Amino acid sequence: MQAFYSDHFVLPLPPGHSFPMGKYGRLRERLAADPQGIQLREALPASDGELALAHDPAWIDAVVQGTTSPAQQREIGFPWSPRMVERARRSVGATVAAARAALFQGQGVAANLAGGTHHAYAHKGSGYCVFNDVAVAARLMQAEWHRHAPGQPLLRVLVVDLDVHQGNGTAAIFRDDSSVFTFSMHGARNFPFRKEASDLDVDLPDGCADDAYLAALDEALQTVAERCAATPPRLAFYLAGADPHENDRLGRLKLSLAGLAERDRRVLQWLRQRGMAVAVSMAGGYGRELDTTVDVHLQTLRLARQAAESGDAPHHPHPA
Repeated sequence: MQAFYSDHFVLPLPPGHSFPMGKYGRLRERLAADPQGIQLREALPASDGELALAHDPAWIDAVVQGTTSPAQQREIGFPWSPRMVERARRSVGATVAAARAALFQGQGVAANLAGGTHHAYAHKGSGYCVFNDVAVAARLMQAEWHRHAPGQPLLRVLVVDLDVHQGNGTAAIFRDDSSVFTFSMHGARNFPFRKEASDLDVDLPDGCADDAYLAALDEALQTVAERCAATPPRLAFYLAGADPHENDRLGRLKLSLAGLAERDRRVLQWLRQRGMAVAVSMAGGYGRELDTTVDVHLQTLRLARQAAESGDAPHHPHPA
């Protein structure tokens, strides 16, 4: 299984900043030391044209040229810098590469060691998210599918967002797009406090633990299956947030490490049984100890690699 990274583009954040920038490099280091069948690949940056598939040109220009306002930077949570721009581009590029590897290159499952920037809207960033990697990658894969498989139906896409925070930006971008089904299961009382309407939203109470969480997940996946039965998706983006973990500073839920492993197994098995290629993103994770968050992400990647090896990958045309 291929996993794409961009962690060497580290933002110059002020002391005491709450974003755990160090987790990405630590995750890559642990994978490099014990890969277990996971091949690390450096991500290329997304171009302005690729970003424009999901973002307003004015927003792209403001980010690239460094003309975002102080209020816009506060909403994102990062000060502007050239490295912030490059990191945002490469986070999108990593999800694009993972989707291509999974869908077109016979991998079946591939991963971004970061990504899951689901709070970014078409016209603005928010909540540590500058550009929406899943939205850009979904639109780009649909374009490549149409170009290289002209005799096949439109590529249908499923977003399974299990970050503890609702995927508000993703929901807004795809609000009027029936070709992308958005499913978000998240803390009801957590950020964003004004939520957007996904195709399916499941709100969880504070303190939700393993059994209740997994029961809600099973019910939601059944609903997704029923609602997508007429036009089954061939590509899924799985945002496997570590922030539902009981040790997370921002999560408010109480899942154990074992509970998160079972979450990942169920989702990945469900997707692969239905013949979907899967691009996995790490999404959020704000553990009180950095290595606890890295443990959750590493566990997800190991389970994704097992899912990639568990069955035949879907055979789709390779883009030229």
